Amino acid sequence: MTTSAAPTSKGLDGIIAASTRLSDVRGDIGQLIYCGYDINELAGQVSYEEVVHLLHYNHLPNLKELAELKAALAAERELPKGVIDIIRTLPRNTPPMHALRTVVSALGCFDAESEADSQTAQRSKALRLIARIPIVMAYFHRARQGLELLPPNPALGEASNFLYLVDGEIPSIEKERTLDMCYVLHADHGMNASTFSARVTIATLSDMYSAITTAIGTLKGPLHGGANEGVIKMLKEIGSLDKVDAYIHECMAQKKKIMGIGHRVYKTLDPRAPHLKRMAQILSAKLGEPKWIQMSERIAAMMLEEKGLQANVDFYSATVYYSLGIPTDLFTPIFAIARTSGWTAHVLEQLADNRLIRPQSLYTGPVGLKVVPLAQR
Repeated sequence: MTTSAAPTSKGLDGIIAASTRLSDVRGDIGQLIYCGYDINELAGQVSYEEVVHLLHYNHLPNLKELAELKAALAAERELPKGVIDIIRTLPRNTPPMHALRTVVSALGCFDAESEADSQTAQRSKALRLIARIPIVMAYFHRARQGLELLPPNPALGEASNFLYLVDGEIPSIEKERTLDMCYVLHADHGMNASTFSARVTIATLSDMYSAITTAIGTLKGPLHGGANEGVIKMLKEIGSLDKVDAYIHECMAQKKKIMGIGHRVYKTLDPRAPHLKRMAQILSAKLGEPKWIQMSERIAAMMLEEKGLQANVDFYSATVYYSLGIPTDLFTPIFAIARTSGWTAHVLEQLADNRLIRPQSLYTGPVGLKVVPLAQR
């Protein structure tokens, strides 16, 4: 085994890979900041489109800027016919994140600016992806059910239009506001795995579509974006509040991971979790099906008391999405829809002051081996 004077860190724990103005995760005190604004200042006070503007232009928009951004996003929603054809030909049992990864990559083939590298072209592609990724996911969901693909409604905002395209009807104000806040809470989150992978890809001077496809592939994993889908599967498996204690104790005895509990960075409460918990409580009360939030609260209490671990954003977002009637396998794609604003902002930031991301590795294999002739092995 060889040694190296350079520091090593499994999983890059504690290693600073880039400087960013976009967001800061202060795990020791449970704080999340977007461009200077605490997430608690933004949640419930600004729309997702305002956060998109904040991440991409470093300030909250005024009325004129917000109207212009909304109009620009609405104008970019229409998918090329070739992309719609690909969506229609995907097997109906394709996992949605597979579909999203494939179709986003295909979008680059239909964009005349795909390889253009001017700042204007890069910003246009970023806007196009933010506008079209929700359409891709809604169309895939409709197509796999054999339903008509509805044209986007330019009068609707991002959250409302997605729900409209999925359900086929204009959502209630409450439903729209709930999903919009989920988008705000998921828009960016420091140097998380998918954001890092997008920056690694674009740092090679690859294209915007490749970078976002990379990010989607990374988010797909259950240790990253797939956790919220795992939460609702766990709740369904438990079945009822009276079975929670036995289930959790059995998991702890077998050292099984409880999805949605604990966080790689936050050492205290995930600041996004209380907002989602509050929405889950409201939705559960209105829908008359309180068991999901009751089970969730019991699990969270047990894990905090027995393991000192807090619930994270995925833990309560699962109940929120489920209460909104969103299919379970669309939970992670919704995460991707919201995070596209952050991914594209990070890609633009990386390009503005680029350096190839090329870390070292510590070799732990043997040395000095000699080749034994094939006949003697």
